[in-house]
Amino acid sequence: MKAVPCYYYLDVEVSPERVGQVRRILAAHLRYWNLDTLVEPVGHCAEALLHTIDEHAPDKNTTIEMWWNGQHLITAVSDNDQDIGPHYAPQGCLAQIAALSDGWGCCATGAGGKIIWFSWRARAAERAPLVPAVPVPSLREARRTPCLLPEPALTRPDGSGSLVGVASNADG
Repeated sequence: MKAVPCYYYLDVEVSPERVGQVRRILAAHLRYWNLDTLVEPVGHCAEALLHTIDEHAPDKNTTIEMWWNGQHLITAVSDNDQDIGPHYAPQGCLAQIAALSDGWGCCATGAGGKIIWFSWRARAAERAPLVPAVPVPSLREARRTPCLLPEPALTRPDGSGSLVGVASNADG
């Protein structure tokens, strides 16, 4: 069974109370994509970046994106601050991301911001199909399906036209 590519996008204004909320949202999407093993490392890396943005960036508007192609999960966090200097310290969040992920990178955007991304190689568990299963026949005797017979056209007794849509009282 081939994995279906998935994409998730979230715009958020970072604040201390939103960091945990964003982590839970990302975890829910990873679980939905059957990537339970990546919930903790993705959550930790995203949380580290969001805390850093909250502490250092003048503009708190952030975009988080996740791409899953069946073999790799890439998570990208972008903001409007091009400065990444304070994060390059060995104990900074980029060192944490480098230690937890299979790969990471940073690049400037055309709008004057930056994108920090990190990735993991993984395999999703087989998903159960979302269509209902075909019912199993029961041991009871089934009734026959009624046949569709063409309805006879109703016409007036003198043959002058159709009676379809005309109510009549046959008893009187």
